[in-house]
Amino acid sequence: MVKITISDNEAGQRLDRFLRKYLRRSSLGAVYKIIRKDLKVNGKRAKEDFMLAAGDELTLYIEEERLRQLTAKPKKRTAFRQFKIAYEDDDILIADKPQGLLTHGDSHEKKNTLANQVCGYLQEQGEYLPSREKTFVPAPVNRLDRNTTGLVIFGKNAAALRTFTKFIRERNKIEKYYQTIVCGCLKEPLFLDERLEKDTDQNMAQIAEDGKGKEAVTWVRPLQAGKRFSFVEVRILTGRTHQIRVHLANAGFPLAGDIKYGNRRENAWLKKYGITTQLLHACKLRFAQMPGEFASLSGREIEAPLPEEFVRAKELLMTK
Repeated sequence: MVKITISDNEAGQRLDRFLRKYLRRSSLGAVYKIIRKDLKVNGKRAKEDFMLAAGDELTLYIEEERLRQLTAKPKKRTAFRQFKIAYEDDDILIADKPQGLLTHGDSHEKKNTLANQVCGYLQEQGEYLPSREKTFVPAPVNRLDRNTTGLVIFGKNAAALRTFTKFIRERNKIEKYYQTIVCGCLKEPLFLDERLEKDTDQNMAQIAEDGKGKEAVTWVRPLQAGKRFSFVEVRILTGRTHQIRVHLANAGFPLAGDIKYGNRRENAWLKKYGITTQLLHACKLRFAQMPGEFASLSGREIEAPLPEEFVRAKELLMTK
């Protein structure tokens, strides 16, 4: 018999979701069997959708050696730090992600990701100690594509992670701004409101027809209009897969260098100058009135300067 006390970072989640993370080496079926036969919460049987609170006591009727096997954590993976810190306080860290770095791991790359690098940094600072956490891991609130640069928010504790994820979802607390270079001369602002649907197999998105897909809203403001390319600011209300890239391509202004949705002729020309991917930078986060412990962020703007390679490309393309 083993007893576990739920901490603040474990609270606020369903019993089954907690156990699926805690008993990380157990099968899904085995987890639900444990809930039915080998577990009590505060001395009573509980269903899988029971919401855990700080201080709840779980009693697992499992031998300690078996529990150690089921909860064994993978060896610590270190990743060289590539990101910059745009902002940090006790609850969140806003990273400035470089080009070529995944926010999360995928089937091809699991070690060297922004998420692992941020966790490594927080471990070095003594702010995240995996040995003290049963399931919680600092994680990003928003995400950027591999070749999109700029600002990503991380929750350093479970409460902050839940709260800022909610803020992003509700859309009225955090405004997200990007800068990019598009093909074509864009002189007037655009309001793009086409629903999107995702092809998971191809990892691509497209404009949905007949009211299908998910809502996607994008505002575009020209900052500098050239004859062949334009430098623009983009604000997104929603955060759909490849939203900016698909919306602007559909509007006739594809992102310069975008190999999935871009202009093939222009991309072939851009390759001569070493531009082989989209130039898209998450440049600014603007916070509205924030509640309670996050009030210090109220009205603040967190910015990330354009990367050097973006600046060089801008200087070249805006003269063409």
